Amino acid sequence: MRDTKNNSVLEVEDTEMTEIGVGEREEIVVQSLSGSAGRRGGMNKYVLGASLLASTNSLLLGYDIGVMSGAVLFIKDYFKLTDVEVEILVGSLNVCSIIGSILSGKTSDWIGRRYTIVLAALTFLIGALLMGLAPSYPFLLAGRVVAGIGVGYSLMVSPVYTAELSPAATRGFLSSLPEVFITVGILVGYISNYALSGVQPKINWRIMLGIAVFPAFAIGVGVLTMPESPRWLVMKGRIDEARRVLRKTSNGEEEAEFRLQEISKDISGGSGSGSSNWKGQGAWRELLCRPSRPIRRILIAAVGINFFMQASGNDAVIYYTPQVFKAAGIKKKKQLVGVTVIMGIAKSSFVLISAAFLDRFGRRPLLLLGTIGMTISLAGLGVGSKYLASATTKPIWAIALCVVAVCADVSFFSIGLGPVTWVYSSEIFPNRLRAQGTSIAVSVNRLVSGAVSMSFLSISERISFAGTFFILSGITALGSLFFYLYLPETKGKNLEDIGALFEDKITTASREISER
Repeated sequence: MRDTKNNSVLEVEDTEMTEIGVGEREEIVVQSLSGSAGRRGGMNKYVLGASLLASTNSLLLGYDIGVMSGAVLFIKDYFKLTDVEVEILVGSLNVCSIIGSILSGKTSDWIGRRYTIVLAALTFLIGALLMGLAPSYPFLLAGRVVAGIGVGYSLMVSPVYTAELSPAATRGFLSSLPEVFITVGILVGYISNYALSGVQPKINWRIMLGIAVFPAFAIGVGVLTMPESPRWLVMKGRIDEARRVLRKTSNGEEEAEFRLQEISKDISGGSGSGSSNWKGQGAWRELLCRPSRPIRRILIAAVGINFFMQASGNDAVIYYTPQVFKAAGIKKKKQLVGVTVIMGIAKSSFVLISAAFLDRFGRRPLLLLGTIGMTISLAGLGVGSKYLASATTKPIWAIALCVVAVCADVSFFSIGLGPVTWVYSSEIFPNRLRAQGTSIAVSVNRLVSGAVSMSFLSISERISFAGTFFILSGITALGSLFFYLYLPETKGKNLEDIGALFEDKITTASREISER
């Protein structure tokens, strides 16, 4: 073997070509291109800018999660709501986001990833406006429904767009940016709660919810300056446009051409691909009715990681932390939202650390570290909550244990399940199935999140907060086992090569022999 003069593509002698499989040859070329990318300066600034802009859409979901945890304290008093009505209000956004998640796959295959992001931002804008002006509980609930649809669109399309735009060497970091912005949004929501908690209760929650109109508008307009996904352009037969985007998002002409060839080769095998009339037709049938064994494994992996992401109770812990600490003995509302600010700072710090190391250490190590840490943290939170529930006094050490355990739980979530779920879901499906496959996985994510959020208080009333946290700890432990046994590592792989990780070894070997 010898390197070319510019060290971009590794040439292999004909005699040696016959001694390795096609899949191994492609991996050698990919690794060579990835290496040259690193030598030429690493992160592509154009890709980084587009990914940041696309991911800001997730800021809206994070803000809603964070701000609602504090706003609901004032909304409950203002409208005289029961715990069940509070659960419905909080969880309705997650449940209704299923609508957006299901529609987003077909929509993004039809109008493109970029315009789907714009649609998500504008839908959330309408929902935020309705919530901020709500004269009654049903009106407020309607605003949550509309905002939830926008959230569903955003959660699917932002990671998919970023994954399809990014080179393999930096895809982990860039595809984790939506979770980074969700976390930042949560922290901004907490800070908004704290800053506005002193305003009159009649209007403070309206400002908290309605102010999201402004970033939603800015995001919707800003996204129009982004390029379209090159893989979507190839699927629509717009090869020249895809080539122009790839030249901007690759480290050199040869890498751009190699990526275009790999994308075209992968897509040409899909039904209806490479045509201006292609709108994702046949994808649902291939995914759900007659999936091949590798596709079935991919779907189980994507659905599984999204299920455990929400079954771990992270959204519920964030939404109801003030109620948990109110039961623990912290009574003042400003102190309650102050604790959430501390939690938000911890969560934001660790998601940045995870994003920075996803491409170095890989998805599996961080995912397993995060879920094992969450298991221990939730168990500790259960122990602290159980002691406080049975004690006549509220000792400082028990309250401190609960605060530390909550902060540890959300921090470990930000190391593993938070960013890795979006990265993994958006990268393992084949190009022709990615949008609609990811929409199925995200729909499960939203369904489970809504179910947990809408039942958390009711279940906790029956078995106590401690009992609920022990159950969540057990579910997270099962998730760790699932990830260890079922999820292969995808670090550094081209999107077009990841499918081979889910194939039978015998089938892969047979195919390589037949292709020689």
